[in-house]
Amino acid sequence: MDYSAVLSRCAQELRPSGIRKFFDLAATMEGVISLGVGEPDFKTPYAIRRAGIESLEKGRTWYTANAGLLELRRQIAAYLARRFSLSYTDQEILVTVGGSEAIDLCIRACLNPGEEVLIPEPSFVCYDPITRLAGGVPVPIVTRPEDGFRLTPQALEAAITPRTKVLVLPYPNNPTGAVMKEEHLESIAGILRERDILVLSDEIYAELTFEGRHVSIASLPGMAERTVVVGGFSKAYAMTGWRLGYAAGPQEVIKVMTKLHQFAIMCAPTTSQYAAIEAMKHCDEEIERMAVQFGMRRGLMVSSLNRMGLTCADPLGAFYVFPSIRSTGLSSDEFCQRLLEEQKVAVIPGNAFGQSGEGHVRISYSYSVEHLIEALRRIELFVEGLK
Repeated sequence: MDYSAVLSRCAQELRPSGIRKFFDLAATMEGVISLGVGEPDFKTPYAIRRAGIESLEKGRTWYTANAGLLELRRQIAAYLARRFSLSYTDQEILVTVGGSEAIDLCIRACLNPGEEVLIPEPSFVCYDPITRLAGGVPVPIVTRPEDGFRLTPQALEAAITPRTKVLVLPYPNNPTGAVMKEEHLESIAGILRERDILVLSDEIYAELTFEGRHVSIASLPGMAERTVVVGGFSKAYAMTGWRLGYAAGPQEVIKVMTKLHQFAIMCAPTTSQYAAIEAMKHCDEEIERMAVQFGMRRGLMVSSLNRMGLTCADPLGAFYVFPSIRSTGLSSDEFCQRLLEEQKVAVIPGNAFGQSGEGHVRISYSYSVEHLIEALRRIELFVEGLK
């Protein structure tokens, strides 16, 4: 059988994730220290695990409403109001299978064939392929180190065309750790208020900012009606394997997203939803505890990398550093391949997050301090060996 004739041409032409490439390669080697995956090393807090277990013991294993448990949606609304001054009703919230599904649903709900999605880069790997699979056209907007990898109003203005439909706003940013503060967001909002362009604000790292609280663009005047906020439980509550996220936005958009979710997924995992209620109600202190640890690790990574000659700015959010490796004379791919082969440390090439990431690598510090210290020792040996 000719499978190339059966399979979608668009799906066949998608590049595999550059993140998973090095992660999967490292998994086949002995003695590798991986700094490649953005997954907290903490256990899911006990109270959350206990709530999930209790839901199973009580036999709560049936489907929920397509949009998610009503109590969970109300708790998400209360959480967004408490933490980020956002105001939503339960009808404006959809519970999804991770934040990634929410991103997929939002883009598919909005795009007609040939319409454009603006994507600041470097950024997470899913926005481009999701746009292509929806029949849209991804339009990268290059962000620069001298701007702190933030989206500038000048770059946004230059990228907008009559076919622009969605702007992805991925801050705090993976892989750069960049953050958009209120004044930066206002400069972007000023361009969008008079246009029919929806903002897809991916705020999965909202609880991990190191210089002041996260500000959502949806909290600015006139922006809630044109913004879908995507959040989740993976990063803030160390719940990556529970696969639970949410979207909050205008009811008209959430209604269409829910319809797509209904046909494709039915509902998010029931056990995870009951656990998430506990997270929303009682685990703010756990968020703060983990954030303090990430802040300490951030300082260790930045100082160590700069000392060995890999220029690294302080990331203001998320749990990644994005050092320049240009001083080594290697490309991003060459650096990562040789580091893995010669010192058995896995990091991710910057160009996995868009071509503007070339000359950098992404290093996650969501690992124990002992793990990080040994990895840094090996990286320094590798860099010294290049001189």
